[in-house]
Amino acid sequence: MSFVRIGGVPHHVRVAGSGPVCVLSAGLGLAWFDWDAVVERLAPWRTVVRFDRPGAGLSGHARVAPTLMGEAERIAGVLDAVGLAGPATVVGHSLAGFHCEAFARLFPERTAGLVLVDSSVEERPRVRVPRGVRVGAARVGGAVLAGVGLPWAVGPALRRVAVRGDGPVRRVYGVSRVWRGALLEYATYGDAALELAALRRAFPLRGGLPVTVLAAYGGGGGVGWLARQRGLAGLLGGAFRVAEPSGHLVMRDVPGAVAGAVLAPGP
Repeated sequence: MSFVRIGGVPHHVRVAGSGPVCVLSAGLGLAWFDWDAVVERLAPWRTVVRFDRPGAGLSGHARVAPTLMGEAERIAGVLDAVGLAGPATVVGHSLAGFHCEAFARLFPERTAGLVLVDSSVEERPRVRVPRGVRVGAARVGGAVLAGVGLPWAVGPALRRVAVRGDGPVRRVYGVSRVWRGALLEYATYGDAALELAALRRAFPLRGGLPVTVLAAYGGGGGVGWLARQRGLAGLLGGAFRVAEPSGHLVMRDVPGAVAGAVLAPGP
C-alpha cells in the first residue's frame, strides 16, 4: 500500500505485477479491492496500477467537485507519481469509463489501449439543474449524513447489500468521507457526460488504438443495455464483448473476462 499526493490530496495507490502497464479505475462509490480478482489474473503479465479517487476507498477528502478533464489528468498524475510514464492500457468501469476515454483522447501518446467495463453511456447528455446548486446540495447532504452518524451506523451494511463479497468494508464505508465523495460524483455525473461529448468532437482517438467495450449481461442488464453498449463500441471503432452471466460489477462477477479484454484486445 502506498499514498501519493496529487493536487494536495493523498491518493491511495497500489501497484502489482510486471510487464506493460495497465490502470484500473472503478465506478462511483467503489474502491481498490473491487479489482482484486482481476489483479490476480493480470499481475503475471502486466504492471497493474489501481487507485482510489478523492473521497473513495482510502484516499483523502474530495476538496473540489470533480470534472472530466481533472479526472483524466488524475490518471496521468497517478502514473507519474509511481514512475510509470506509460503508455498504459486504461480500464474504466461504469462512470470511470468516461474518465478513461477522456484520458485516451487527451493523452494519446500515453495510451496503449482502452477497455470500458460496462461503462456509463449517455447518447444525449444534458443537465437541468445548475452545477452550483447540485454541488451545494451534495455537500449539504454529505454533512447531514455525517452529522447524524449514518455512515458508521449503516454504511457498511448498505455496501454489503448492494455488493456482495469480501473486503475492508467497515474501514471504507463506515466513514463519511466516502459517502460525501460519492455524492459529489453523482451530482456531477451529467457534467462529465457533457464534457465527454465535447471532447469527442475536439479530440479524436488515436488511429489504431485498441478499444474494447465489455458489457454485462444476465444480472440485470437487458437487451436494451447491450444495444447501447454495442453502440458505444461502434462509436469508438472498438470491439464489443459480453460478460455473461454478470451484473454491473463485471470485475467481481467475471474477472477473467476483464483480464482477457486487457490481455487480448480486439475482436
